[in-house]
Amino acid sequence: MWQGLLGLVALGQRLGGGAALCRRLDALTVSRKFSAGMEEEAKQKAGYMAVDNHVQNNQALGIGSGSTIVYAVERLAKRVRDENLKVVCVPSSFQARQLILQHDLPLSNLDRHPELDVAIDGADEVDCNLNLIKGGGGCLTQEKIIAGCAKKFIVIADYRKDSKNLGEKWKKGVPIEVIPMAYVPVTRAIVAKYGGNVELRMAVSKAGPVVTDNGNFILDWKFGTISNWKDVNVGIKMIPGVVETGLFINMVERVYFGLEDGAVCFRDRQSH
Repeated sequence: MWQGLLGLVALGQRLGGGAALCRRLDALTVSRKFSAGMEEEAKQKAGYMAVDNHVQNNQALGIGSGSTIVYAVERLAKRVRDENLKVVCVPSSFQARQLILQHDLPLSNLDRHPELDVAIDGADEVDCNLNLIKGGGGCLTQEKIIAGCAKKFIVIADYRKDSKNLGEKWKKGVPIEVIPMAYVPVTRAIVAKYGGNVELRMAVSKAGPVVTDNGNFILDWKFGTISNWKDVNVGIKMIPGVVETGLFINMVERVYFGLEDGAVCFRDRQSH
């Protein structure tokens, strides 16, 4: 079945792009019931397809974070073994670093490889223009650095992350990494300028706030209606004390979505 749907993917690209194809495939599955196992299978296939389509020999790769990335690294390790690929992997988080080491892949960093050929990562939400919210796991700054250093930024996600507008499905807000001493002034500035509600992210298994790998705090901004994410992203970053936002605007080249029936579709960023 998957191979047949891959044929539809190719056909959809020739007929006008991945967005329409995603809608067609979704329409094919609307009346069926699926198990969590099939959803995991779809995430696995999305991760595998991203690696197969974008990873080549002699590349420097950025490795992102999240549950879907586990499958991408699994596939990468198999291709390295089977095809004797020569690659180096630069992690965007502690989790990514551990995945690289667990699969005996060559570990590198941006000091050695400041320009990456491809970065593969997940997302908390993807809108119709392929803008992302990331940072649910707290690694937004490192993830954006890695994505920004890559010639191609590829995202893998499941269908639950696909929205028309940001905030439609992801209800936890936009993560914003801040210098600890500035979290109150930053909170006040964001609410004054853009409205909504800002909360300091608190740790679950310890007292006090979440602390990032960089020693900073994370604010979660639950926003209202936003029409221009590019301007909002720049405006928040200009507030003194803000390190980075979880808004990834005009950065993604392609997103692979694992569908609820175990199939995969993809959508490319449209050139303007």
